[in-house]
Amino acid sequence: MKATRLDEDRVRRDGGSWAGNLIDGYLAEGAARRPEKIAVVDRDRSWTYDELDRSVNRLASALRARGLGPGDVVSWLLPNWAEAIVVHLAAIRLGAVSNPVIPIYRHRETAFILRQAATKVVVVPHDFRGFDYPAMIDDIRAEAPALETVVVVGAGADDARLRFEDLLAEGSDDPVGVPREAAGIALLLYTSGTTSAPKGALHSHDTLDYENRSMIDFFGLTIDDVVFMPSPVGHIIGVLYGMQLPFMLGSTVVLLDVWEPGRALDLIQDHSCSFVVAATPFLHGLVHHPALPDHDVGSLRVFACGGADVPPELIRAATTALGCTVGRGYGSTEYPTATACSTSDPVDKRARTDGRPIGAAEVRVRPDGELQVRGPEMFLGYLDESLNAEAFTDDGWLRTGDLARIDADGYVEIVGRQKDIIIRGGENISAKEIEDQLFEHPAIVDVAVVSAPDPVLGERVCAVVVPESGTAVTLPEIVEWLTARRMARQKLPESLILLDDLPRNPSGKIQKFRLRDLARAQPSPGVTR
Repeated sequence: MKATRLDEDRVRRDGGSWAGNLIDGYLAEGAARRPEKIAVVDRDRSWTYDELDRSVNRLASALRARGLGPGDVVSWLLPNWAEAIVVHLAAIRLGAVSNPVIPIYRHRETAFILRQAATKVVVVPHDFRGFDYPAMIDDIRAEAPALETVVVVGAGADDARLRFEDLLAEGSDDPVGVPREAAGIALLLYTSGTTSAPKGALHSHDTLDYENRSMIDFFGLTIDDVVFMPSPVGHIIGVLYGMQLPFMLGSTVVLLDVWEPGRALDLIQDHSCSFVVAATPFLHGLVHHPALPDHDVGSLRVFACGGADVPPELIRAATTALGCTVGRGYGSTEYPTATACSTSDPVDKRARTDGRPIGAAEVRVRPDGELQVRGPEMFLGYLDESLNAEAFTDDGWLRTGDLARIDADGYVEIVGRQKDIIIRGGENISAKEIEDQLFEHPAIVDVAVVSAPDPVLGERVCAVVVPESGTAVTLPEIVEWLTARRMARQKLPESLILLDDLPRNPSGKIQKFRLRDLARAQPSPGVTR
């Protein structure tokens, strides 16, 4: 991918919000001002601003010496490690394009991305959670003809592959000095699609910088805030708030590579973490962990929850259990944060809605119920340009595909996906409305509601439930639960599927297409285990 910016007619107007800042410049500035300040805590090791910035310079200069230049793509499949930050910022500092790839991706997804992105360099772990990443790259290398260099993090001294440490040793502490523009493309990030091949979204320094500045203003973040990042750094949440925002603040980020809520509580307590952005499973894990009462999490100020459906009751429970501002937010890879809730919003709004527009974000709901957004942080388009016509309206709004309503106070509530409406006997039924009620059932850990085919009605309601360990959940029981809450009869589930876990994509969103497949496979209405 040699283009470093999109054609002028593809660049959305910023309304004067872009400041022309380069993403990697904040780290360099922090290293000059406070070289010994801790920038990153990772696996019981701390990196100072000076150490991190010099590592970024070394990698950028080493890659440049190997022929990498502006517009070339550096892909990386790395966990929440400091090395991921070094690779991301080094690629950007070089004028190349950083392409994070979720490390749970395997051969098929990775080959697709490396091929479409025309990746020249890929960085992978030697081993993570028992998977051999270099072997996978060997298997798919023929499918990525542009790939020239494979770099391995954590390889032993006797490994014949190019080790990350050895590549750093080839570089220099001096900045590479490549001319760049803030309008240039800095990030290629593939959406973790739930129904189709990943789509490569393009962001510039300008769009990413504005997003973080708007979050800093909205939440009142300062140099004293410590960011805790359990979300994958290969996801938009991890990129923005784990690898960029902390250095804009001049503060510290604490990384967790393998999610374990007990370990997360330890890190929050030990490092006085105050700001977290993460999806529903992370919040749920903290709130329901038995060790929570034994930890001092008083440093927490804000837990912004998004990336997946957030049940209202979870927000209320978390607000009490964590003693901080817990609120919902709405965004995507294409438009990172359109709405959010802050400390000034009442608990009821934080629980029932996805917040209000932040900064210069604009939102509107069309007659068909679809939410559309636009603003200075909106991505510039997809790498596959054929996808852009469907993504944008003629007047420059992003079609989200989500159904929403906006209340009298301007708060946005996501009520489902356009494809997440069950049409029973010609009547539209919101799956989310049923899910929110079932999530409050004491015997239900997780739940999703999908359509199942019906020869007479067209579709019927199917509840997919993860029960509490050691408890039984029956179809009559959940019907009785919903009836007691005065839910209309036509919305009551007519079939039930019991699972140990719901399938989710890397961002935490439930893969409902897989659940619909299970519902279609049911021989008749009833219960499937």
